[in-house]
Amino acid sequence: MMFYNLSQRRRALIVGAGALSVVIVIAALVISRREAGSRSGVPIVVVPGYGGDASTVKALVEHLGGTGRRVLALTLPQRGTGDIGRSAQAVARAVAGLDVRRVDLVGFSAGGIVVRDFIQLHGGAAVARNVVLLGAPNHGTEITASALGIDPSLCSGACAQLVPGSSFLRDLNSGDTTPGDATYTSIWTTLDQTVTPPSSALLRGADNVRLQEVCPHSRVSHGELVTDSLPVRLVLQAVHGMIKPSRLDC
Repeated sequence: MMFYNLSQRRRALIVGAGALSVVIVIAALVISRREAGSRSGVPIVVVPGYGGDASTVKALVEHLGGTGRRVLALTLPQRGTGDIGRSAQAVARAVAGLDVRRVDLVGFSAGGIVVRDFIQLHGGAAVARNVVLLGAPNHGTEITASALGIDPSLCSGACAQLVPGSSFLRDLNSGDTTPGDATYTSIWTTLDQTVTPPSSALLRGADNVRLQEVCPHSRVSHGELVTDSLPVRLVLQAVHGMIKPSRLDC
């Protein structure tokens, strides 16, 4: 009743504020995307890392789209900094919206963990054909543990889930880590200073490709995994199910 005792102007302000709150909540749940290539063939869905968005993987998307494949780069709710399970649900909604039987999935950094969670817990195993992880912290990263140790308020959501030994990672890495009939490729660099130790990218059951095994003098860093020509070429091979790294890729 108090609402109706207010002036018309104040009632309008309250209604407007309420509408804005609804818009903000909806925006947090909506996933945006960048699209490239044609609409033919099996689409490729690219998931960026923690704090990133579709523009983070723009160079990779353009290369993939240049092959004639349809490519979608997603921007996750909260830019992937929130709960990984919710991010995986957002990927599930995006894939369902494509209305296709199979998809190829590319996950960069923590986006690779989102992809794995989608596959293992949200129905992705039924649609995934080729799965490519780029510098994915499959066993966590020490950076998150350091942040948590300094100030727990600095490391919540996905950050806390990516602390080595977390209950989230224990569950994710128990049982079959490469379910379904998809091919799994994990590409990583020994010079990774974001995913530490870099060997955290190793995934049981996957084709693990260390860049320095392909090109011993490679200086690719974590961020360059989605821009440098070497990992990009390997991703192109992997999404076509025929990764055969050789010195010719140098």
